[in-house]
Amino acid sequence: MTTKRLKVAGAGAGYYARFHVEAWKSIGRVDYAGICDADPDKARGFAQRLGLAGSHAGLAEMLDELQPDLLDIVTPPESHLEVAKAAFERGIAVVCQKPLAPSLAEAIKMVEQAEQHGVPLFVHENFRFRPWFRETADLLRQNRIGTVHALSFRLRPGDGQGADAYLQRQPYFRRMERFLVHETAIHFIDTFRFLLGEISAVTSRLRRLNPGIAGEDAGYIIFEFENGSTALFDGNRLNAHPAENPALTMGEMWLEGSAGVLRLDGSARLWWAPHGQPETEHHYPRHEQLFAGGAVHALQARLADCLLDNTTMENSGRDYLANIRVEEAVYRSNAEGRRITLERPTRSTPTTRTTI
Repeated sequence: MTTKRLKVAGAGAGYYARFHVEAWKSIGRVDYAGICDADPDKARGFAQRLGLAGSHAGLAEMLDELQPDLLDIVTPPESHLEVAKAAFERGIAVVCQKPLAPSLAEAIKMVEQAEQHGVPLFVHENFRFRPWFRETADLLRQNRIGTVHALSFRLRPGDGQGADAYLQRQPYFRRMERFLVHETAIHFIDTFRFLLGEISAVTSRLRRLNPGIAGEDAGYIIFEFENGSTALFDGNRLNAHPAENPALTMGEMWLEGSAGVLRLDGSARLWWAPHGQPETEHHYPRHEQLFAGGAVHALQARLADCLLDNTTMENSGRDYLANIRVEEAVYRSNAEGRRITLERPTRSTPTTRTTI
């Protein structure tokens, strides 16, 4: 295990950036060196609030001065390609918040640019790192659930009601022409693939319930998997589910297999009902005091290990394209009113360095 440290710089000082910075600062082998934003005053205030060494007026200036090992991009999606390009051209690794890009074509271009420069690109998709989903994956690997028949997730965060929906935290949500799937369900596309494998077909019906926003905010999506199992995503951002904090899990999950049913409730508790027996709580370790159960910290700690120790990292840019292809199929299914089958791309993955 090397004693080298990872130097991280950030682009973007919006709502979600603080969770990234707090996690980076808690990881022992990471030095968080600085942040920039399109609004220099915003970056300056952010740095002061979080006790950072300083802020920078421009991206190029920051990258040239700090020469970080990794750029953490937490800017709006339409800026991701240009921001990442500045890092790639300097040989700097990138971790980028989702949505990776506004379109599949732009996401492919970002991945190809990273590969052309031989620079690692990762997507900051942290839902699969939430402890309840990690525990579910462990139970699946142990064959505790048996042959999986179906997975269903009922999304009900309750933050999309009324004329002022999303204004307090992320007002740009209101302007997104593609919203529920592009911004929210993409988390579950990735998580479902993490749990059950590759998706072979989708069927969807989407709609907008709140007339004050531009995009869809409710819908049903059926996913068919190569292993024969099926998943249902039932999403509605207007209503809340039973939970003290509806944003913690954003909903409830049922995973049904030949050995029984695993259920996730709104308090992030897992419940196990063996076939023909009563349901009891399945206890597992989770960090209730950390944001999203410690998912942001877990992802970033794993990423630091990957870059410092050459260990395996999930969420590569190339792999994440599969999620975006599924997203495109979901929108196409809704537009055309039919089931859409997916094919795996045949292009091989070029070699990209994974250490700094």
